[in-house]
Amino acid sequence: MCLCLAGLAAGCGGEQSSAPVQNPLPRFTLGQFARTPDDKLVELITLRNNAGVEAKILTYGGIIMSLRTPDRSGGFDDIVLGFDDLPSYMTKSPYFGCIIGRYGNRIAKGRFALEGKTYTLATNNGPNHLHGGIKGWDKVIWSPQTFQKGDGVGVTLTYTSTDGEEGYPGMVRATVTYTLNDENQLVVEYTATTDKPTVINMTQHSYFNLAGAKANDILGHELLINADQYTPVDATLIPTGQIAPVDGTPFDFRKPTAIGARIDHANEQLKHGKGYDHNYVLVRSLQQGLSHAARVVEPTTGRTLDIFTDEPGLQFYSGNFLDGTLTGKGGRTYGHRAGFCLETQHFPDSPNRPNFPSTTLRPGQEYKSKTVFSFGVLK
Repeated sequence: MCLCLAGLAAGCGGEQSSAPVQNPLPRFTLGQFARTPDDKLVELITLRNNAGVEAKILTYGGIIMSLRTPDRSGGFDDIVLGFDDLPSYMTKSPYFGCIIGRYGNRIAKGRFALEGKTYTLATNNGPNHLHGGIKGWDKVIWSPQTFQKGDGVGVTLTYTSTDGEEGYPGMVRATVTYTLNDENQLVVEYTATTDKPTVINMTQHSYFNLAGAKANDILGHELLINADQYTPVDATLIPTGQIAPVDGTPFDFRKPTAIGARIDHANEQLKHGKGYDHNYVLVRSLQQGLSHAARVVEPTTGRTLDIFTDEPGLQFYSGNFLDGTLTGKGGRTYGHRAGFCLETQHFPDSPNRPNFPSTTLRPGQEYKSKTVFSFGVLK
């Protein structure tokens, strides 16, 4: 396991970073992508580093549309699921690649109380509220500002959420900054302020398949999660309030284990999620700052992904509800478990669970969160 925070795992664990190459393309571009049915412009930002890694980001939903990284032979491929066109993202997407807000994950029965008042939200996931509601921040257009700083290129996306939007209190001003640097890291930083007490829990919802664009399922990927505990759920995927040990369960990824090794075990929690769809309580090596949350290795290509975050939780979702009905980029059909998500976050249903870390944001405070996706190659 690689835990070097200096450089965030670049070159660790037998990995070698891709040597910088001559890149004749501009480091970043900003251009038109499409228009919504009500004639609003959606722009496409392309970020490139000097090693040839490339990220394409839409202003609609802050979506990471494409992310191209090298394999052990130096071949580049797209390692995130998604679509080629805007209408598919608007009407078919299971949150491919997007920014989630105001509240990532589930809130039980679409209700929470804050400072003596009860707020009612949409129930868009069975009896519960999911990922910000009917029109969460994954379905709005963010305003972009591109930049180049040091060896990093990036874009800062801004959005103002009105008081009462999707039932949430307070006007919230949010930013999400994506930075791609020459160490093959995609850094995601979130900020938000409010004029009334509210709740907020932002995350990034990319579906990864490190084997590349033509790969099938992700069951052979080897996963490590730096967590001794997780939060069990009920049949509707709402946490029970218990914080349980992973030891002796199929949820123990403290050592690298193939995602598919235990995914079909006769376990009540796996039945609830139809596989993995659970929040892990991360072991924090530092009281503040970034800690190593997870590592994924794809053996056939050698691609690796290390995740560092200052969040207390990580939702591991193994793509259980992908069923072959979605046609994605290049005409590819996304079958069962074609991608996995590792969503850094506060815990699901925290507004209704006093024993969970608080997600309350008040006027005068600033919500800040940071996650680093660090890409490497095993030679």
